[in-house]
Amino acid sequence: MDSNILVLCGTAASIGLIHTALGPDHYLPFIMMGRARKWSLTRTAQITFLCGLGHVLSSVILGLIGYFVGIQVMKLNAFEAFRGSIAAWLLIGFGFAYFLWGIHRAIRNKPHTHIHSHGGKGAHEHEHTHTHDHAHVHDEKSPNITPWILFTIFVFGPCEPLIPILMYPAAESSFFGMALVAAVFSLVTIATMMAIVMMTAWGVSFAKLGRLERYTHATAGAVICLSGLAIQLLGL
Repeated sequence: MDSNILVLCGTAASIGLIHTALGPDHYLPFIMMGRARKWSLTRTAQITFLCGLGHVLSSVILGLIGYFVGIQVMKLNAFEAFRGSIAAWLLIGFGFAYFLWGIHRAIRNKPHTHIHSHGGKGAHEHEHTHTHDHAHVHDEKSPNITPWILFTIFVFGPCEPLIPILMYPAAESSFFGMALVAAVFSLVTIATMMAIVMMTAWGVSFAKLGRLERYTHATAGAVICLSGLAIQLLGL
């Protein structure tokens, strides 16, 4: 194997790790949404993996198209920057909308007291909300489209270093070398995403928030919105 490809594979692994770890948008949405929506660790892992796969494959496919069609790397960089801006605004919009919905939900589900009569056996009162554990069902479950929204946002989100720094230089040696470098970057990126998400989600699952629990949706939306703003304004 060409020594340049080996060097690029090592670079791809390093960049994939650092790029993902320094980008809070790669893991905070899954950690926060998993906590707010009470996803199991298995479901959180599945959603993180699928979103990570869509995230890296969109850039890999674009790089392959550019390679076969002969598109200049500068044009691809410009398109990737455009995609990145769209993804950031989608993250901001989704986070802000979810924050507002979370605030509405928290207000609507403020703990309150109900008095129940049990057919001559006396009455009792208890405090409850309309979304937490209680024998009476007040709301029907609606389809959960949150994972699909996250997947769409991550497909739009580009892996900025992949094409100009890794794929195109590797393509000068061979197509196989380019594919190998792209595969290493993709695997390390997804593995880093899942490692951070799973370790943090596991730790967060032990947190007891008490009365603040009803604000988890609003908090998740705020954090996701701030992640998008960090991308758009700080270039993270």
